[in-house]
Amino acid sequence: MNKPVLIAMMALWAASAGTTQAASYTLPVQVDYRLIKNALLTQLYKGEGHTAEVWKDKKGCSYLTLANPQVSGEHAQIKLVNQLQAQFGTKFGGQCVTLFKWQGVLHTLQQPTVNAAQSVLSLPITQITAIDDNGRAVGNDKLQDLLKRFVEPQLSDVKIDLNASRADIDKTISGFLPKENAAEVTAILNTLKFSSAKANDTGVAINLAFDATEKVLAKTASAPLSAAEQKQWQARWQEWEQLFSKAIQKASNDTQSPELRDTLTEILLESRRAMQAGLKADNAKGEDPVRVFFIQTWERLAPQLKVLAQQLPELQGLRYMTFIAATDVLYALESQGTPLGLSISSEGLRRLARMLIEGKQAKLANSPKPK
Repeated sequence: MNKPVLIAMMALWAASAGTTQAASYTLPVQVDYRLIKNALLTQLYKGEGHTAEVWKDKKGCSYLTLANPQVSGEHAQIKLVNQLQAQFGTKFGGQCVTLFKWQGVLHTLQQPTVNAAQSVLSLPITQITAIDDNGRAVGNDKLQDLLKRFVEPQLSDVKIDLNASRADIDKTISGFLPKENAAEVTAILNTLKFSSAKANDTGVAINLAFDATEKVLAKTASAPLSAAEQKQWQARWQEWEQLFSKAIQKASNDTQSPELRDTLTEILLESRRAMQAGLKADNAKGEDPVRVFFIQTWERLAPQLKVLAQQLPELQGLRYMTFIAATDVLYALESQGTPLGLSISSEGLRRLARMLIEGKQAKLANSPKPK
């Protein structure tokens, strides 16, 4: 699973809320198989062209190599298909003499499993089958033994470990929240755990559980931005808008979809209007413009992005699936906003805007003066 999912979940924890009592929360996250494949490539398939040399003898004449892993779902398990190459040989006269050579396809079914401490998600193998290019199951006893001794343990050892990620997540999100909330955020991260995981046709459905102090939204309203604050905000927004415009063009190029470019451009214009209305506390219709924009936009955009991401090459598709997963978390967490103090609203936007403005001013004040 990707770290942005966890980062997004924690970064939206509201810093402006009042405290009542501790409570436990569960957040459903759908992890696409591209993200599972990325974990495999990062941890095991480190060789050139995404290969994994899972065994090699001391003489260098015998080896087992996996390549080109493809991940999907089957019978509520993860299905992994690899190209497998095997060679057994011996040294003779200083050179390797091949005694046996085999190539084919390795099929495994792997069951997403949460450990007793609920901190590690692993993928133990429940079924392993090697088939040659003619569709026949492997009959060599030594090869079967090596698959059992080396391939199965290494594929099963791929995991997502929350314990290894907590400090990095904490460091990453520190820039998004007020410093006075650092201890509370760390405390929440320390309770983060996997409560369940189940494979399906499109990915792994994971439930993330965490404990947090129940929050109620602060009663003190955040006033509309002043003219000076509006000017500072507009300067930051123009910088972001340029980046967004470049990102929209890249998304259009990646997907070869002018329709997506037009949709994203329209959404960018809508976001400008919604945020400007929220910053000015323009709530003429009785609906919060920022909240309405977030909910309606994601309901409209998410299905398109999910379809397009499946059509893209590996790296581009992974980037979009990471974004989708992270935003899905925000969307799901928003529904629990009252107990968490989450504020996807004009109030929350005004608080965020002031925090960013103050951060920018502090950075300028502390930057070295030109000589």
